[in-house]
Amino acid sequence: QVQLVESGGGLVQPGRSLKLSCAASGISFSVYVMGWYRQAPGKQRELVAAITSGGSTNYADSVKGRFTISRDNAKNTVYLQMNSLKPEDTAVYYCKADRIRFGNLYAYWGRGTQVTVSS
Repeated sequence: QVQLVESGGGLVQPGRSLKLSCAASGISFSVYVMGWYRQAPGKQRELVAAITSGGSTNYADSVKGRFTISRDNAKNTVYLQMNSLKPEDTAVYYCKADRIRFGNLYAYWGRGTQVTVSS
């Protein structure tokens, strides 16, 4: 059974930092592209950052220079370090694992963790 479990969310003041973790089980973690998405109230879910199995990264323009995605294949965990947080970063943050194998897409989502940026 595949499980992605996010942790590390919470309430934080503007300008502060937060680090999210996503622990995966039930998949060959190292071969998956791992991503962090977020969904704010009334808005569509959007990609925040992604990291390939080889360590290449991609970021949304809104978080470039502030957020850093990383992975530890030994721990089956992906991280999102969020610095200089803004109120507009408030959202539920989701972890996603993607893999294409023999033409088939395998995609799994976590249940999300709430991040609220407010003074």
